[in-house]
Amino acid sequence: MSKENKIFVSCEDANHFCDKNEYQEASFWEKIKLSIHLIYCKACRKYSTNNSKLSKLVKDPKVISMNQSAKDSMKEQLKKKMLEQE
Repeated sequence: MSKENKIFVSCEDANHFCDKNEYQEASFWEKIKLSIHLIYCKACRKYSTNNSKLSKLVKDPKVISMNQSAKDSMKEQLKKKMLEQE
């Protein structure tokens, strides 16, 4: 049996399929293999859950990044505090 036709895959392959699935790049067979693997592997189920949560958070429009001037200001304040501690 060739490696491509194996139904049971390693955790490494399952994680790769999970990543591809998040971006709708997984093939039908990769999705099947991932689903079977997730039935019996608790660690990969957790990885898959966390991967989904991360993708949702990144796509969430509520995520607000700081502008560069605020970042620079925080850096300066941090440098001052660190110098005071020396």
